[in-house]
Amino acid sequence: MPNILNSLRMRAECEGKHISGAERLLETADLGTAAVELIERALNHPRGAAEKIYLQVDPVPARQVATGTLPDLHNHQVGSWQQGRKLAQQLLEAAGISRSAAIKALQTLAAGAAPGGNSMRGAMLIDAASGERLEADQARGVRVSRMDLSCAARDRLLQRLKEHGLNNSHVVEALTLAAKVIAAPGVLAELCWSDDPDYLAGYVASPQLGYRRINHLKPVGEERGGRAFFIDRSQVELGELVSWLEQAPLLIDQIGAVHPPQFCQGER
Repeated sequence: MPNILNSLRMRAECEGKHISGAERLLETADLGTAAVELIERALNHPRGAAEKIYLQVDPVPARQVATGTLPDLHNHQVGSWQQGRKLAQQLLEAAGISRSAAIKALQTLAAGAAPGGNSMRGAMLIDAASGERLEADQARGVRVSRMDLSCAARDRLLQRLKEHGLNNSHVVEALTLAAKVIAAPGVLAELCWSDDPDYLAGYVASPQLGYRRINHLKPVGEERGGRAFFIDRSQVELGELVSWLEQAPLLIDQIGAVHPPQFCQGER
């Protein structure tokens, strides 16, 4: 690893609304290519071409960078978003989340977790027992940052995903972010589905269950989506958790298994 890496972050807006964001952790020589890719992504987004694009680059000393491992990917196939959300609830309960907290989080994401029924820019923090929301700003939430795959890990992951027809940026980025989230102290699980109107998949992730991709978690054309992180408040101080998620650099250098599709009963 070089002495310095660079945290590259992109955020894009259209008509005053957030439409796209992405993270990389790169060597200096790779910054130009990655920046162009992120700009092109913002200009060709399903939610509209970006009117404003913000790029930020911050140097990160290598001594501050921790390394990590991607969770195993399990690919669940369901026939409807209703079935997908029922499965998501079951997975959250299996991860130690109370039924009431799981149901509340699903309902809140579906209705739009930000004020006014919009999608949040970041993630909700949810008390895993009570379902109480814990984030200080319910529009911004918690923005997980400064994580990426090493070049070797990215190549290995893309090859494994290609074998299962899953080699797209949605899966790669979601896996990388989930790896950081479920490695955080006090986090029991994550729930996510995209706010892109033409991407219907989402996932539940936890240290015990790995990354559980569900192919159908929202109706076609729905723009409301987001993330919920479920917290055991007895294990962590919230300020320390938020600081780790937003600031601590993590480079994934090991990948997990990619399992064949699992079909819900009656769905093939």
